[in-house]
Amino acid sequence: MPSKTALLILDMINPFDFANGQALARVALQVAPRIAAVKRAIKAEAGTCIYINDNFGRWQSDLRELIVRARLGRAADILDHLHPQDDDHFVLKPKHSAFFQSPLPLLLEATGARHLVVTGVAAEACVLATALDAHMREYEVHVPGDCVASPRAPLKNAALSILRSAGVATAAYRRGRRRSGA
Repeated sequence: MPSKTALLILDMINPFDFANGQALARVALQVAPRIAAVKRAIKAEAGTCIYINDNFGRWQSDLRELIVRARLGRAADILDHLHPQDDDHFVLKPKHSAFFQSPLPLLLEATGARHLVVTGVAAEACVLATALDAHMREYEVHVPGDCVASPRAPLKNAALSILRSAGVATAAYRRGRRRSGA
């Protein structure tokens, strides 16, 4: 029996109100429809969706507050594609990796997920750190290249190259089967 899949959506619920935020918001909006399609496919396969966000220095943030801040931010349209549903989970992370000092490992254990599809922004930072952490923890990791973004294409390409060299799949996600390779 294949392991359960969890979709990790990194830092997409975001006001993008920081240096380079406008450039990152623009490319995040471009990948949002593709992430939404992957989310529908994974949920149709009885998978789990976990939104993971930075705390932005506000240790009292919660999902509702982040949604309000994102709606007022530079990429409010992302929420038209990726608004969390009632059965989705939410994790607040203090640093780049979603695993570092967060409840993510416990949540993944509770859901039975061993296959992780990592999506979101930024490919060269939070996506890369999270995917490599997951790989080191012996999860089956997939980072669909069409579901991650960076403010500059060379940064995204470098991150995907590093992931491929570590054995992480970066091809597009296809419903009902996992893709390996470039």
